[in-house]
Amino acid sequence: MHPWVGLSDDVRLGVLTEWVTPELVDEVLGVCGRGGVKPGALSPRFMVYFTLALALFAQDSYDDVAENLVGTLEGMHETVPNRASFTRARQRLGPEVLESLFARVRGAVGPEGLSGSFWRGMRLAAVDGFVLDAPDSLANRAFFGGPTDARGAAAGFPQVRVVTLTETGTHASIDARIGGFNGGERELAIQMAGSAAGMLVIMDRGFPGVELWKAFTSAGAHLLLRARSTVASRPVEVLPDGSYLGRMSLAGQRASHPGGVTVRVIEYQVDGGEVIRLLTDLIDVEAYPAAELAALYHERWEAESAYRQLKTFQRGPAQVLRSTAPALVRQEVWAHLVVHHCLNRIIMRVAGGERIDPDRISFVKILKHVRRSVVKQTKDAVLAIGSFLAMLETKVRRKLDSGPRRSRCAPRVLKRPDSKYSPSVKKRQHGPTRRVPAKVITLKPVMLH
Repeated sequence: MHPWVGLSDDVRLGVLTEWVTPELVDEVLGVCGRGGVKPGALSPRFMVYFTLALALFAQDSYDDVAENLVGTLEGMHETVPNRASFTRARQRLGPEVLESLFARVRGAVGPEGLSGSFWRGMRLAAVDGFVLDAPDSLANRAFFGGPTDARGAAAGFPQVRVVTLTETGTHASIDARIGGFNGGERELAIQMAGSAAGMLVIMDRGFPGVELWKAFTSAGAHLLLRARSTVASRPVEVLPDGSYLGRMSLAGQRASHPGGVTVRVIEYQVDGGEVIRLLTDLIDVEAYPAAELAALYHERWEAESAYRQLKTFQRGPAQVLRSTAPALVRQEVWAHLVVHHCLNRIIMRVAGGERIDPDRISFVKILKHVRRSVVKQTKDAVLAIGSFLAMLETKVRRKLDSGPRRSRCAPRVLKRPDSKYSPSVKKRQHGPTRRVPAKVITLKPVMLH
């Protein structure tokens, strides 16, 4: 009998156990048909925590992650099972358990009145997507697909597509969907419409479509979408503020086709640049001013900040996922989403204690301290949550400066070029951030002739 039998169920996930409790894990295992399994060295409950730890310590090996989990538990740290045993246990667990766990921990966390989380009584959320590289196995490429070159040959790694509904004020995941590289972001977004009821949802110009519009508005959500210049370009009625009503039609149909939808169109420029076109279902110009909606659209970039947290800091820059089978890839991605959401819950807890904007708290600092809590406080995590958060609040208070944050910007560069030997790529240097004046938004009213 392996020495871990009867002990592995005592393992916890540091302070993240505050949200991923043993009771919640057991409930999810029961719902997914993994409960009631005969206790073993790698019990189902332990494997849930181990899979989450793989996401928390994404650049560590199986052995290192296991030692991080059990290093302070007597009788376990000297007898870590081999990699093959962990892989088989992950296969038995499957992806559904982690997906179900995410469904229970996800959700908006911003309190009423939090800056960037609400506008005129509606919670603000953004829909966007990103891809994660998976190992180049035949199974992963067949299941997920990936980029190809001009001849149709594989170019780069298979990629998993993730689309999230993100709370802009906190970076918390309200909902998420996972698909393949060849699938569309819009189709995955439509599946999350029911989670956006009562919210104002912001999306970029890759999302507008009649099906998506009807799905979200039917679910009780409101929309603010950037659109291409050809979408709803003909004014039907000009409104008093210079915005206008237009028709967004089904692909290949005339604007007057009954299958289309009526939208309010707002056009504006930032610092005299290109004309940006927004579509919204908020038609009342007095209740929902065009200038405020134009300024509000830029909250969509908070979703990109959330993805940077997950992809660059939590997973590691340009890091490839570790799973060679599609089911384990999906399990790994759901684990990343659970961990990322819990880390932002901690940020919100600390921000609430200090009464500051959560954007002022370093995600990297929280990530590092949570990792240490797993290594040092595995068994007593729930009892230690109070002192742990008090310690974080002290560190945050020490780092804060006085006054509002200054507007700064950095030049955009190509981060992952097709070839590192391209002369044009070598010229692109990461420059320092610099102070910039506030952006000037100018509405472009439309006049009927």
